[in-house]
Amino acid sequence: MANLPEMTKHRGFPGGMPGTGVQFTIRRANPKGVTPLKAIPRKARPGTKEHRIDAAFLHALWHHFGDQPFERGNLDAARLSLLFGREVVPVDKAFDPQSYEALLQINERVARQNFPESFEDVFEV
Repeated sequence: MANLPEMTKHRGFPGGMPGTGVQFTIRRANPKGVTPLKAIPRKARPGTKEHRIDAAFLHALWHHFGDQPFERGNLDAARLSLLFGREVVPVDKAFDPQSYEALLQINERVARQNFPESFEDVFEV
């Protein structure tokens, strides 16, 4: 196997949403290259399964990183892209969407407005 790029593994971060098969993290760097982060239009409406999954992922981000910047690392690109540009934003203008080392941060104001349930102490699955 080719040498894979370095990638921070966020120990203690949930691997996915139980009972759905949806992953929140990846096990290893992509040997074909880093999947770029990009804002994906979100079609999920409150009360739908998709909205619950997005809310659960944001809940995990908030309770793991809080309002502090965090490295993309092994966080799943598809999950991040559904929140990217709204609830999760780049820390600086030098953001590289194809870097595992890219720094992100939760836009707390937008995130609380769109997913208030993500900020509760316990998220019922």
